[in-house]
Amino acid sequence: MKYKIIPVTPFQQNCTLLWCEETKQAVIVDPGGEPAILSKTIEELGLTLVKVLLTHGHLDHVGAASKMARRYTVPIVGPHKDDAFLLETLLEQSARFGLEHCTPFVPDRWLDEGDIVKFGHVELQVRHTPGHTPGHVIFFSESTRLASVGDVLFAGGIGRTDFPRGDYQALITSIRDKLWPLGNDVQFIPGHGPMSTFGEERMTNPFVADRA
Repeated sequence: MKYKIIPVTPFQQNCTLLWCEETKQAVIVDPGGEPAILSKTIEELGLTLVKVLLTHGHLDHVGAASKMARRYTVPIVGPHKDDAFLLETLLEQSARFGLEHCTPFVPDRWLDEGDIVKFGHVELQVRHTPGHTPGHVIFFSESTRLASVGDVLFAGGIGRTDFPRGDYQALITSIRDKLWPLGNDVQFIPGHGPMSTFGEERMTNPFVADRA
């Protein structure tokens, strides 16, 4: 599996293309905006988009989801159904953050803990990781040791929990119980900012570093 990170919107959200090297089938994770740029990248790489994947329902992660799904006639998959209230209020989110108008939508498939998402010869494991939002999920490729974690964990930080239905303790539990067991060697793509590894964050992240 290969990947390309495409920062979009004024929030510089890490939209990510993941694709199977053999088949060129691809998924796009968290297309938060700027669909023309995303489509151009897909075409330049010679990929066939087969799914839109969402980690959670915040506007900067889903703003272009419907447009990409319609353009390529593909399903929207994720997040967990507990984020339905966020997808229902996308118009309000658009007004609040001054981003492009986004119409509410319902995904073609909600995701649950333990689900598998497939494209080409690639399998992504799904983990339900509430805290930043109640319906947040992450995607993990065991074969390539790569995780797309949305706004759960960042290099040196963690997701905010002051948004509606955020839960600080649930977020810490998600990181320690759902991410750390995947392995210290796992590289992760966060929703914003640079990549890191779970091992590096366990040692140095002031919010979740292991304590002696």
